[in-house]
Amino acid sequence: MSRTEETPRPLRLAVLISGSGRTLDNLLKRSAAGSLMAHVALVIANRGDIRGVEIAQKAGVSTTVLPRGELSVADWSEAIFNQCREASIDCVVMAGFLHLLEIPPDFTSRVINIHPSLLPAFGGKGFYGMHVHRAVLDRGCTVSGCTVHFVDNEYDHGRILLQQTVPVLSDDGPADLAARVFAAECDTLPQAINQIAGQPDRVTE
Repeated sequence: MSRTEETPRPLRLAVLISGSGRTLDNLLKRSAAGSLMAHVALVIANRGDIRGVEIAQKAGVSTTVLPRGELSVADWSEAIFNQCREASIDCVVMAGFLHLLEIPPDFTSRVINIHPSLLPAFGGKGFYGMHVHRAVLDRGCTVSGCTVHFVDNEYDHGRILLQQTVPVLSDDGPADLAARVFAAECDTLPQAINQIAGQPDRVTE
């Protein structure tokens, strides 16, 4: 067995963001520490006035701002994935990216999302951020968590890759639960990426 077969090259990631960039920051730190079998090669944001763009630029990551504007979903999706093709991206990570995209055939099973609930519960259009955690608390759930799943052309619908549970405590408010779930996300998403990177049939050079 060759050295290349024993130690696959790190995945080239494109990270799609819409906000604070906390998940992006976590991936950058994990990659720098050597615990992530991937490095962030491209960041695409739908807005330029967000902290996530600042984090990407400070880290020296190639960063593109692509607002949808008047583009159709199909045209906007094509523009985003063209950027990924040009950057030879292996895997696209939706990290707080709050928009539905059309996944082209060549990126099927190459786009993943991290969602702050145990899908299929509390998923779908409108379920993001604090909306999810308020719904969990309103329902009286005793457990919540996060889900990494492959992305298809429906909100929070693709095949589940990895989940992690967290307790819901009796005195939790939405912010308390959100913090506990995000801590789980910080471990679960890198684990999922490493799982993809370790697959023998993943995209290679």
